[in-house]
Order: sequence, then structure tokens, then C-alpha cells
Amino acid sequence: MTAAKLVVALADCLVVSRKRHYRRPTMIWIYRLCFPLILLATAPYYLWRMRRRGGYWHGFWHRFGLPPRLPERTPGRRRVWLQAVSVGEMLAVEPIVRGLVDDGVEVMLTTTTSTGYRVAAERHVPQVSAIAYFPVDWFPFSARAWARISPDLAIVTEGERWPEHMHQARSRGVPVLCINARISDRSYRRLRRFPLAAALVMGPMTRLLASSAQDARRFRDLGCPAERVAVTGNIKLDVRIPLLDEADRAKLRIELGLPADRPVLLGASTWPGEEAALVNALAAARSSGVGCSLLVVPRHAERRAEVERLLKATGLKFHMRSHGAAAGTVDVAVADTTGELRAMTQLADLVFVGKSLAPHTEGQTPVEAAALGKPMLFGPGMGNFRSIARELLDRGAARCVVDAADLCVQACALLRDPAQRGLISAAAAAWHSDNGGAVDRTLAAIREQLAGVA
Repeated sequence: MTAAKLVVALADCLVVSRKRHYRRPTMIWIYRLCFPLILLATAPYYLWRMRRRGGYWHGFWHRFGLPPRLPERTPGRRRVWLQAVSVGEMLAVEPIVRGLVDDGVEVMLTTTTSTGYRVAAERHVPQVSAIAYFPVDWFPFSARAWARISPDLAIVTEGERWPEHMHQARSRGVPVLCINARISDRSYRRLRRFPLAAALVMGPMTRLLASSAQDARRFRDLGCPAERVAVTGNIKLDVRIPLLDEADRAKLRIELGLPADRPVLLGASTWPGEEAALVNALAAARSSGVGCSLLVVPRHAERRAEVERLLKATGLKFHMRSHGAAAGTVDVAVADTTGELRAMTQLADLVFVGKSLAPHTEGQTPVEAAALGKPMLFGPGMGNFRSIARELLDRGAARCVVDAADLCVQACALLRDPAQRGLISAAAAAWHSDNGGAVDRTLAAIREQLAGVA
């Protein structure tokens, strides 16, 4: 559950948003009193999901305000607490962390998911002072974590605007920056209905560094003072992906069981229903005379059993990457692993961006595919990346499919037409090149804030 969803749930329960006599101190105490009730109601689902995904028990006590103890403070050295919710955010903040560490800043890095923790451990140790899970946003746990970490500046990414976390910062006089700040269509509609909930979520923010002009307008519309909002751009657009050489790509294809002489259709970060649509697209392409293979990277690796059942029913030869190297060539390869999407994308001749076909409406990021100059398709449900999707379409850097049937039609057409794929690929690479600089602008704003810390 995101911060915005939780606060709006509280507002829904209490119906206080229209009662103007409620002040912010009242709201934070309402939040504190109601949070345990909602936590208890949702705990069975989240505990089940945590068990399903695995890896959560390591460091589980961090969530109760007991992160690893940090070394003694070095006089004159600033300490930053940076929260990046999951894998995508953890990868995106890598240059931010590197820039701060190069400046001599001590960085405490927290995350919410087990996959985010794994990526943090792989990529950020020993750069950072420590990594931990973000504490549950209830007063006793948050206050304990704040007392242990005692940062000079708190940084949160995208939508991680947790009320207790920010209230603890305000009570300690610590500035809070939200970098790559965005707000989804759903959260925006809900927070407009509940202005006091919006104030609780965004009121304590020192600055919101918006990822787009549209997000900045929404934050101002929700009551955030204009002087606190700046458009620094999307740091995920500044992604620099290590490129595999020809030998590494060939080795990876062999491990996956993908023939060297066939184009690859990639399903990137797919959600339920989309794997079946891609299998149908594969069948349609082959029926039209295109010899191709399918590579699927589910958004959640724990769905491997569900995807495996689907593929068994098709009669196609397939291989699950979690089982090791493939024994031979297959029709469908499933990368049911974590943190390998960037490498897998480099094998693709055409990319379908997941979570974008109905009933899904939010979309996964198309940025990595664009950064690698890959032609891509996505469905109409790109709510979390609306402005990026529109820019890609306007630049001829992607195509939108209406539904699963249209995915079959357009995938077949592009797989048959290397020249058209090349045009889309060049447009995607050009779009990505034109949208750089967000990391530098974000780091400049962070440095400016740190310079003002007493």
C-alpha cells in the first residue's frame, strides 16, 4: 500500500476532509491512531505476499525501527537517509548515491521490497554506510528509526511520501526532498477529493523535484506552494545500461535456449493475462511465416508457477531460467529471475511493455527499451508513464496496441519488417538522448539543500 492510498483510506473512513476545523496536528494523531487498525486488517495479505516473494525475513526487524547501527558521526560530514522503494528506484538512484558519496556524504539507504534490498546489496555496498528495510510508518517504529539514523537530510523517491516519516523529519527540523516526484492518475483524483489528506502527505515536504511538468502542475493543484516545486526531470531517463558484447549476448541466448537465427519478441515486466496475449502473438507471427521466439520476463518472479502452467497447456517448448541453462533450443524462454531485464532487453528485436493491456492501467517503464534503442509496443494502460508514452508515440519511437488482438497484428507486422523496426529504434534512441540531464539537475538541488543545513 502506498502512502497516498493509506492516507486516503483513513480519510475515507473518517470523512474529515470537508471539516475545515481539523488542523494538521489533529490529522497526524488521527493517522497514528488509525494506522494500527488498517495495518492489522491488511497484515494477512501482506504477510502472504512477503512469504510468496521470499527473502523478507532477512532484516525483518528493520521494519520495526531497528536498522543497523551506523558508525559514529564524522565531524563536518553530512548524513543523508535515502528511501528507494524497489528495484526500479534502486537502479535509478545509483548515480545519485555515487554523486553524494563522491561529495563525502554519508548515505543510509533503505528500501521496501526484498528485491530492492537484494539490488541494494549487490550494487551499493560498500559505497553506502548501511542498507536496511524502511520502517513501518507508525509512530513508535518510525521515531526509533529516526533516532538511530539521525540524518541531516531525508530523500524519498517518486511516491514515497509517508506521513509519519515526514512528520518525524519536521519535528526534528530535518528537510525532506522528494526526488523524481510523481503522482498517478488514481492518487491525484483521490487526493483532490480529500484536501486534508493531501496536506498530510505533502505538507511537510521541503521540496518536490517533479519528474515532469504535468506532475508539477498536479502538486501545485493539490496545494503545494509553487516555490517548493521544481521540474528536474525523470532520473530514470538518465539510465546508463552496461552493454553486453557480442560474445555475452550469444552466451545468454544459448543459456535461455533462444536460436541465434530468429528474431526475439520480448514481453518486459508482464502481468497476468499478458503472457497469454504474447503466446498468441508468437503463434500468429509463425502462422504468417515469421520464424521467431518469445522471451518473457514476468514483473514478479514468484508468478513462475502460473506462467509455467500456461505454457504447458500450449504444447510449446519452453524453458524457465530459474532451472539453470536450457538443454536445447525452445519456443519460449521465461526469465523468472530478478534484476536481469536490462540484459534480456538487449536480446530483443521487438519489446512489449507490460502492465499495459486491460485490465491493467498503470504500465511498466518503457525507458530501458528506449535507452537501448529497441522498437516497442505497449497497450493503452500506461497511466504511470502517461507523459513518457505520449512523447514516445509522438516521436514515432513506439506504437500503441488497442488490445491483445491488436498486439498480434502489430507484432506480426513489425517482426516481418526489419526496416520499420529500425526507424522506430532510431527514434527511441534519439528520444532518450534528448531527455538526459535529470540526474545532474537533481544532484544540484540536493547539494543546494545540503549546503543550507546548519
